[in-house]
Amino acid sequence: MGLGTAKRNGPEGVAAIEAAIEIGYRHLDTAQDYRSEAECGEAMRHSGLPREDFFVTTKVSTSNLGPGDVVPSLRRSAEELGIDVIDLALVHWPAKNGEYPLETYMPQMAEALSLGLVRQIGVSNFPIAYLERSEAIIGENLIANNQVEVHPFLQNRALVAHCRSRGIAVTCYMPIAGGRVASEPEICRIAEKHGATPEQVSLAYLMALDLIVIPSSADAGRLRANFGATGLTLDDDDMRAMAALDRGERLIVRDWGPVFD
Repeated sequence: MGLGTAKRNGPEGVAAIEAAIEIGYRHLDTAQDYRSEAECGEAMRHSGLPREDFFVTTKVSTSNLGPGDVVPSLRRSAEELGIDVIDLALVHWPAKNGEYPLETYMPQMAEALSLGLVRQIGVSNFPIAYLERSEAIIGENLIANNQVEVHPFLQNRALVAHCRSRGIAVTCYMPIAGGRVASEPEICRIAEKHGATPEQVSLAYLMALDLIVIPSSADAGRLRANFGATGLTLDDDDMRAMAALDRGERLIVRDWGPVFD
């Protein structure tokens, strides 16, 4: 389980990230567009924990995908974070309306890897076709992660299966569907059965599928509750019931984005 840090800005953002670290979160997910890289860095330093205790993901903005722009942008991200090496750098979205082809920015991601600026590279919001083209451009076994919208109502099975076949880990954003899981009767039933929250059930389900989850909150109580999902085990009946909730309900849509699977 990681921590999403969108909207965690300013002193309040630092405080929320610090609270999450105190609870036990060690994977911090940020992005150039979130403008929370500095806050993540400050919270890590305030924690007193060694750098190697943390796994830091950031994402390259579509505005930084032009020729020669990716590596300098990641250098700035590392400076904002106050770290020497970024653990995982992702392309946040494919270039808007195809402004730049994959051939322009994917080799730059590979360059960042070869320079030692990042430990792993990956993508976000990439459908299967984009993954296949990217591997054709930079080679196999370089794309470590694809971060996409996945929750009980959008389980993205074809894309997840493809990623697994290629050795690409999947990180789920919106893993509790923006809070909508709390009003789903079947999830509430499973939650009551386990003495858990609906959000915990959703997160536990996704983690049981070997998916990475990055819920986000500024509230310490919710941060703690979400983290409690790491100790929740669903049984086979629960897993089948959760699997049946998939209805292709996508919450994040960009009119300039790719066609999803």
